[in-house]
Amino acid sequence: MGWAGKILRVNLTAGTIKSEPLNMDWAQKYLGSRGLGTKYLVEEIDPKVDPLSPDNKIIYATGPLTGTMASTGGRYTVITKGALTNAIACSNSGGFFGNELKNAGWDMIIVEGKSPTPVYLYVENGEAKLLPADDLWGTTVWHTEEAIKARHQDPQIRVSSIGVAGEKGVKYACIVNDLHRAAGRSGVGTVMGSKNLKAVALRGTLGVKVRDFPAFLKAAEAGKAVLSGNAVTGQGLPTYGTQVLMNVINETGAMPTRNHRDVQFEGARAISAEAMAEKRPSDGKPNLVKNAACFGCTIACGRISQMDKTHFSVANKPEYWGASGGLEYEAAWALGSNTGVDDLEALTYANFICNEQGMDPISFGATVSAAMELFETGAITTRETGGIEFRFGSAEALVKAAELTGKAEGFGVDLGLGSKRLCEKYGHPEFHMGVKGQEFPAYDSRGIQGMGLTYATSNRGACHLRSYTVASEILGIPEKTDPLATDGKAGLVKAFQDATAAFDAAGICIFTSFAWTLQDVAPQVDAAIEGGWSVERMVETGERIWNLERQFNLAAGFTAKDDTLPKRLLTEPAKTGPAKGLTNGLAKMLPEYYELRGWTPDGVPTNETLARLAL
Repeated sequence: MGWAGKILRVNLTAGTIKSEPLNMDWAQKYLGSRGLGTKYLVEEIDPKVDPLSPDNKIIYATGPLTGTMASTGGRYTVITKGALTNAIACSNSGGFFGNELKNAGWDMIIVEGKSPTPVYLYVENGEAKLLPADDLWGTTVWHTEEAIKARHQDPQIRVSSIGVAGEKGVKYACIVNDLHRAAGRSGVGTVMGSKNLKAVALRGTLGVKVRDFPAFLKAAEAGKAVLSGNAVTGQGLPTYGTQVLMNVINETGAMPTRNHRDVQFEGARAISAEAMAEKRPSDGKPNLVKNAACFGCTIACGRISQMDKTHFSVANKPEYWGASGGLEYEAAWALGSNTGVDDLEALTYANFICNEQGMDPISFGATVSAAMELFETGAITTRETGGIEFRFGSAEALVKAAELTGKAEGFGVDLGLGSKRLCEKYGHPEFHMGVKGQEFPAYDSRGIQGMGLTYATSNRGACHLRSYTVASEILGIPEKTDPLATDGKAGLVKAFQDATAAFDAAGICIFTSFAWTLQDVAPQVDAAIEGGWSVERMVETGERIWNLERQFNLAAGFTAKDDTLPKRLLTEPAKTGPAKGLTNGLAKMLPEYYELRGWTPDGVPTNETLARLAL
């Protein structure tokens, strides 16, 4: 119950598909989704494998609450070894694909090998087959989804696919479902492309059962009431989406700007949630059309936008005139503040391209930002960029970069390397703003100290969704802590990391944690599946998942030396705002964190910790 109890295993090399029972011993230890999928990956691949080798595997995994009446129970994760990072990759997506997978009767799909020719996987309830995708190869996510639905004459099919970026090896290609929801980070789409797998298409009508329906209904309804009554999940996110943070973080002095050279952006207001809702002088219409919700979500933080048809980026491109997935905070920051561009329509267009071609807008925007610093310091010129003036603030450069990178053409090939490889290629590795090869998201850790430790220790490379201490340090959730202090941040980060892993494993959206604690989640999980799931067990499960991921990375060759931040954040003080004069205090926080984790001073889990967690 809660679990479907079945795995679909697809060998692309042999062209075979088989069903096998879910390992219930592992399910009891790792719950589902991120946890259970990671356990399967760790057991089945060599951590040192080349991410683009056929020996790497890619796993689509749901949690026990996926497809149920739990609010936000539509999540699924993609687990693999990341093409961008060479570390464990686990990228989470919403929309409707996860629900469809669970309703088709599967907990997970494990894809292995490499197809000799392009294919897509079609699953209808308990049946699955590989179908030719030669005619889809070289086309966009948007085209692929519509073509598959038309081919099967079923508009209710849910499609998860890659665009040209994934096919051509852009290191941060993502997997997009429902046209604009994405398993976005670490290059999971690049791995998918390396296997000649264009798409996974699903149709599921079997339903999802839970262990104790009356108890589950009671717990789920109680959870929804908490979300509705919370200022963030009941008001802020539905009204403004994650873009509600743009002006807040800027005023806090933690807005990474121009490749983290600054911590506040003078153009933040022009690309904010408020600006998206205002009517444009050109046509009297706002950029924002409406909000949108994923399957089962009572928050509805998604944005649907429509561009100004007269904007230079789309004036002669009617295919971009319709309404589609709009800017969320991370994309608006990466494409805007980080590049110094305050043209809202240019950002929207670049975001459309990222959705259409399957690119992570965080890594893309950060890589463009690094390229702009390389250009302004003379490390690259128009000779390398194909005539483009890559200057901070240039909307034209941003737009052209999106077009070129999405198709891996011209200078877009270099941009597709990601900022670490790009900066190394042109002799300035110090311009890469990230951890373990993955670019930072939208919070400068000089102004929010806990995020520095979060980034440095994140198992999938720099990431805010593994420990969102912004909730505590800025929003006061669950309690307010000083964003400029380092004291207590090691414990805060560990607690957020363990809880987040449990939320992810359950199959729900991490945004519920603005209102929920595990005391809200545990009763829903316990009513959905057997085994007795208390708050304490959920916390332990999250900690077990975190340590399992750490073990994989250590075996892959990462060490404590990789738990660090760029020199800029450690030695160059913030120039303005509340954090003026501060650098990040990682040197103080990291040893405390290792000790709290039960790891050695070299960042290795001790035998006692491994025994306690049954690892």
